[in-house]
Parts: sequence; C-alpha cells; structure tokens
Amino acid sequence: MATSIQPTSARRAPVTKPTAYRWVVMGTIFVGYVVCMADRSNIGALLPFVKKEFVISNFTMGAISSFFFLGYAVSQIPAGLLIGKKGTRTIVSIAILAFSVVTFMMGFTTAAVGLLALRLLLGLAEGPVPVGMTSTVNAWFPAKEKGTATGLYIASTQFAPIIVPTIAIAIAMAAGWRAVFLWFAAPGVLVSIIWYLVVRNRPSQSKQVNELELAHINDTSTAGKKVEFRSMGWLDRLIRLKDVRTMDSNGQVLKSWNVWGDTLAYFFMNNVNYGLLTWVPLYLVQARHFTLAKTGFIAAAPAVGGLIGALIGGYISDKVFNGRRKPTMLLTALFAAIMLVAVINAPQNTTLIVVSLMLTGFFLNIGWPMFTAYPMDVTNVKTYPFAISLINSGGNLGGFFAPMIVGALLDVTGGNYGVAFGYFVVVLVLALGVILTLVEARPKNAALALAD
Repeated sequence: MATSIQPTSARRAPVTKPTAYRWVVMGTIFVGYVVCMADRSNIGALLPFVKKEFVISNFTMGAISSFFFLGYAVSQIPAGLLIGKKGTRTIVSIAILAFSVVTFMMGFTTAAVGLLALRLLLGLAEGPVPVGMTSTVNAWFPAKEKGTATGLYIASTQFAPIIVPTIAIAIAMAAGWRAVFLWFAAPGVLVSIIWYLVVRNRPSQSKQVNELELAHINDTSTAGKKVEFRSMGWLDRLIRLKDVRTMDSNGQVLKSWNVWGDTLAYFFMNNVNYGLLTWVPLYLVQARHFTLAKTGFIAAAPAVGGLIGALIGGYISDKVFNGRRKPTMLLTALFAAIMLVAVINAPQNTTLIVVSLMLTGFFLNIGWPMFTAYPMDVTNVKTYPFAISLINSGGNLGGFFAPMIVGALLDVTGGNYGVAFGYFVVVLVLALGVILTLVEARPKNAALALAD
C-alpha cells in the first residue's frame, strides 16, 4: 500500500507571528537585579543595629556603605572589556553566584572592619552584573524599545528598596542583623542558574527566538525605510539634537565627551541616589524620631516613587520624546533638587514626609534609565559594553563618596540633616549643567519631520 507523504508546508505551518522571548529575558534581568539590589541595599536598614553593636561614628557607617561602590567601580571596566569579547551569559551567571557567597559571609562578621572589607568584596563581585545586564538589553531590544526596556531594568533597582527595609528590619529584630545576610544570600544562587539557562549572548543564539522576532530586534523589518522623527523646536535646540557618528572602537569611546559627560552627570546622580539609600533610614530615626519598626515602611517611600518614575520615564523617552534621552535626564536633575528642598523643610507630619520622599524618588528616577540608554545611541553592540563600563565605573564612585561625605557633614554639624541633604541639592544642580552640554543623537534610521 502506497504511503502518502505530506509536503513540508502542510506538515508545518509557516511562521506568521514573531515570538516575544526578549521579554522573558527582560523578566530574568528584572528579577536578577532585584536580587543584586537587595544584597547591596540591605545595609542601609541595618546601620542602626550595626551602630549600636560596634559603637561607630557616622563617618564609619558611611564608609561601610561606601566601600561597596569602590569595589563596584573598580570592577566595571575590566568587566566591560571581558563582556565585549566573551559575552554576558557565563560572566553574569558567575558574578551573581559570587556576590551571593560574599553576602552569606557577611553574616559571620564580628567587627566593623570585617564588614567594611566584605562590602568592598561584594562590590568587586557584583561589578560585572550591571554591565552584563545593560549589554543584554542593548543586544536584545530594537532602538524603539530600548528606553522602555532600560526603564524596566532601572525599575528593578527601585523594587528591591521597597521591600528590603521592612524585610531586613523584621529579620534583624527577630534573629539579629547578621541573619539578614544569610537569608538574602539564597536567592542569588537560584538566579545564577536561571540566568545561565535562559539568557544567550545574542538573540540569534537562542532557539526560543524565531526569524520574525529576530528581524524585529535587528530592525531589519524596516531596513531601507526612514522613520518620521518629528521636530520639537526649542526643545531640540536645548538638547542639542544632531546627527552623531556611531563609535565603533574603544578608542573613540575614550575620546568622546558625550561618554565622559554622561559619566560625570551619572556620578552626581549616584551621589544622591545611594546617599539617600544609605541615610534615609537613619534620617527618619535621628532627625524625624520614628521608631525602627515604622522606619522600615517610610524608608521605602523614595523607592516606591522611584519604581513608578523609572517605568514611566522609559516609556516617555520612547513615545513622548520620540526616542530622545536628554529631556527626562534634565527633568530628573531639576525636579529632584526641588523635591529635596521640600524634604528638608517638610514639617513633622508623617504624610507630608512620606509624600515628599516619594516624589523625590519619582523625579530622581524618571530620567535615571536614560543615563544607561543614552550611550546606546552613540555606540554599537561591540563598543557599548566598554562605554557603559566607563559610565558605571565613574558614576558609581558617587556611591562611594556620598555616604562618607554625608557622614562627615553630620559629624561636623552635630547631626544637621538640612546641611547634609543640602549637599545633594548642590550636586543635582551640577548634574543639570553637565547634561546640558551633551549632544542628543538623532536615531540613524530617521528622517526629521520639520515643524509647521
């Protein structure tokens, strides 16, 4: 009896719909960086317990927080060079596992100097993670989605501080502050395995990505076409919108003021972001006289606002500002400075304090994703890891200096948080000036539609 053989087209229907695996990768990035931020930021909630046991100065407490960022900054550039050559899959997986082991070790410290040394080691271990994750965003998303995707990535940095203070303080009060590190170490081990299984260096290497999604990611579905890029008149003049040549070598990256300017502005922004992350819990206890239990909830207010700001900011950059990155960066520096003045001068009213802290976090993060997305428009897939490693390295030195500077200001002024937080206002104004000097790169595949 003859066997009927169906033609290939009948056995397997042609692909008519693109997969959406890049969003699975995005979910892995989000969860992975939540774990990173939890291990990094739990120290802020634990400083009151550490200060009580070790009897240390405000400057020393600031140093315990700061030394993470020294290690973090030092490891960024080597990580960027290595990831540019080897890719993100293995390196990020190993880095997540490594910083989880260091977090576990912190649960056995018996002196402030040991905690300080392990914070330095934690930063060294975690340094490759943000370079790898932002490079993954750059490789896995088309230009028109990079702002939104970067916003989701930055939102993960704010989600952790929402839940960490309450969880950390609850564990510390029940089992001692060292137990926090033991509990927080476990999720990273699992995430390191998930990252290795889910993420590939390039979308083309993943069996979960079909040809249509790959075309979407590479923008080849619109190859040869010009996308209308509407004029925004005075705003385009303010942000210095120009055609910019893509940097295709690390030497060009090193010579670029746009990269160094973004780095300097990011340095100022990190002064504020990680300075607040470190000192808000103690500010609420020492200056606003809240109990430790209540502090856990109120200290999360900037992160709640920051989560909303990061999510909205990425979308606004892509959709409202048509892919422009500088407008939300400028909004962040200006309005975060205004809201910090409001925090300093807020009356002793819980609602007003929470609202002012929440709005500070909102405005601080509405443009935060763009400091990471901005170099995506002036580099390519090969040079971006090095560019973002420079930006992260220099930028995160702000996280190294700020906690110690604020601690020193508090020691000198007898605990005057008005002066200490006034420092944040000054650096935000400096950031605003630097951002104005950067050139806004017009998207390569765009034709400018002139305003009527």
